[in-house]
Amino acid sequence: QVQLVESGGGLVQPGGSLRLSCKASRIIFSIYAMGWYRQAPGKERELLATSTSRGSKNYAESVNGRFTISRDNAKNTVYLQMNKLKPDDTALYYCNANFSGRAYWGQGTQVTVSS
Repeated sequence: QVQLVESGGGLVQPGGSLRLSCKASRIIFSIYAMGWYRQAPGKERELLATSTSRGSKNYAESVNGRFTISRDNAKNTVYLQMNKLKPDDTALYYCNANFSGRAYWGQGTQVTVSS
């Protein structure tokens, strides 16, 4: 079965950086659009960034200029580089793979921004 496994979350001070990774298995990774989402307690899941199979990237306004999505098709992995982190970035971060209506989710990795 398809698996998406996120890693790289943790506790970081405001202004710090983290890089999240999401490794996919059992999909033809290169044809999938990959995305990063987050969900904070009591809030809806928020789309942060997407990377299409053709290399286009899009960002939510809340993270544009601070977060960067990238992918390595040879490693079946998508990354989210997060800089200038704020306490409001505290959430459970998920990756998503989407192709032709088929969507898969990882289990999430917790990011906590606190001093």
